[in-house]
Amino acid sequence: MLFGLIDRTTRATSLKSALDQSVERSRGIADRVSKATLQNGDGFALEARTGNGTTAANPVNVEDEMVALADEQLRFLATSRLLEKTYASLRTAIKGGGGGS
Repeated sequence: MLFGLIDRTTRATSLKSALDQSVERSRGIADRVSKATLQNGDGFALEARTGNGTTAANPVNVEDEMVALADEQLRFLATSRLLEKTYASLRTAIKGGGGGS
């Protein structure tokens, strides 16, 4: 019952979902970079599979991947702080709004 109330009165569920998506995007970036380093001796180049099963050269630009990772980290941090504030507001409301003893 309380979880239904939280979902109706706060954005906690959507914020948690955004954090999960951010983690998945970060894992994707890490996966692309790690696969590129394992399969190519001369740098960061990775063959990507196309829809018809053939492979095509798809060089991984480490600088672009690191920029994407930094962007994702900032988004994750901002979202986690919003979720923290949402829970703090909810705690305050449950305790009776704060103020005097």
